[in-house]
Amino acid sequence: MAKLFFGMNQSLDGYVDHMRVGPPSPKLFRHFIEQTNSLAGSLYGRHLYELMRYWDEDQPGWETAEHEFAAAWRKAPKWVVSRTLDSVGPNATLVQKDLEATARQLKAEIDGEIEVGGPNLARSLTELGLIDEYRIYLHPEVLGEGTPFFAAARPPLRLAGSEQVDDNVMKLSYVPA
Repeated sequence: MAKLFFGMNQSLDGYVDHMRVGPPSPKLFRHFIEQTNSLAGSLYGRHLYELMRYWDEDQPGWETAEHEFAAAWRKAPKWVVSRTLDSVGPNATLVQKDLEATARQLKAEIDGEIEVGGPNLARSLTELGLIDEYRIYLHPEVLGEGTPFFAAARPPLRLAGSEQVDDNVMKLSYVPA
């Protein structure tokens, strides 16, 4: 049975604006490479999927770590939830109807962890009670605005673990209480 987790980089004031927080440190990026390499798949909202499509094709100037992340991202199956897209890229399946049935089927038929990508998709899956873990990568930044990690009222949570990933970032793991 698969475990659905929602994890993103977050500022101290609760926002997930990757453009303003900046790129991950080499140690944090290594963490994300290893995590992505171990995924059973990713369930993405349209907006984050379109941002992540960057990894579909090698880019000039990439170093070893970028190639490793791209390879991990490309090999993991992806399910993309969208009412507006007509097609998706390689190793991806478009989900246009019945998010709940799709998520329940993935949880029942797949072993391992499935990453949930995007706060709006996470909100919908939270409302359905389908997210098993929330992973906050807490950065020492205050943004004052942007997209919040929790797109709606957060569910009652219990701290399940914490880990210092690099000199500045803490990974906080929460599960529904």
